[in-house]
Amino acid sequence: MLGRIDPMVRLLVAAIALAIVLPASGRYHDAAQWIANAAVFLLFFLNGLRLPRGDVLAGLGNWRVLGALALWCFGAMPLLGWGLWHAAGLVLPPLLALGFLYCAVLPSTVQSATAYASLAGGSVALSVVAAALLNIVGVFASAPIFALLGGAAGAAMGLQGLFKVIAILLLPFALGQALQRRFGGWVANHRLLIARVDRVSIATAVYVAFSGAVAERFWTRVDGMGWAGLIAGVALLLALAHGGAWLLGTLMRRPRPERITILFAGAQKSIAMGAPLATILFRPNAAGIVLLPILLYHLAQMVIAAPLAARLARDS
Repeated sequence: MLGRIDPMVRLLVAAIALAIVLPASGRYHDAAQWIANAAVFLLFFLNGLRLPRGDVLAGLGNWRVLGALALWCFGAMPLLGWGLWHAAGLVLPPLLALGFLYCAVLPSTVQSATAYASLAGGSVALSVVAAALLNIVGVFASAPIFALLGGAAGAAMGLQGLFKVIAILLLPFALGQALQRRFGGWVANHRLLIARVDRVSIATAVYVAFSGAVAERFWTRVDGMGWAGLIAGVALLLALAHGGAWLLGTLMRRPRPERITILFAGAQKSIAMGAPLATILFRPNAAGIVLLPILLYHLAQMVIAAPLAARLARDS
């Protein structure tokens, strides 16, 4: 039974459980934060190494779909998240409600969006390029959009925050791209090892973020009605994201394979971007709370992606 669960989901659950049972606190938290930052640096360095520039240039030809996806992910979805943040604030603690806006400004996943689009009969080449480009744009755009829409409640993008984003996200990605010709082949030949490093890096960031939340006893801030509101809000955001992305492809009158690509690339949200960025933007005692909606969203999208892809494949 456990073998059927996505490895990333298992690692996320394990990281949260470890943070609850054995949180990194006091002087140990600083060491854990340093390790998490190093893991995030490595994660984005590897992303830079494995993203072929040739594939990006080849996929740029379908500018209509890529442009529409970028507007959807970094325009329409953040506005939906902004509205949900204010609505959820009526029943949820402020930081937890803010997590809906944070979830909405993140780019799509890369691996799972591409894999499920392929299973559903989507355009694989377009899926790879779309997911990759959305993540590149997300490195530059997600934090500023969140700060802009979040206002005083959002993470302030001051010089220190900007420096962290550049040093821990942008710099390693640029280094990976620069060294791609030399080491890209090695990365391509060790995909299983790289995938494991990715997962451990993300899980480390989640563990550190949740350690801060546990230290603040976040569960005492959310009652039964609050948890119900959190689940309902995530379900609503999932429905709006999937329904809106499918409607976007339909209104554009794109071929069915491209509509499937738009669906998965436009509706899925990346914990690979969300967890590391949260540890950079938020205080240790706030990051874990803000991450709750994206963690629940990510787990839910993994649960519904497989049957949705199978249904789309049968209807093709």
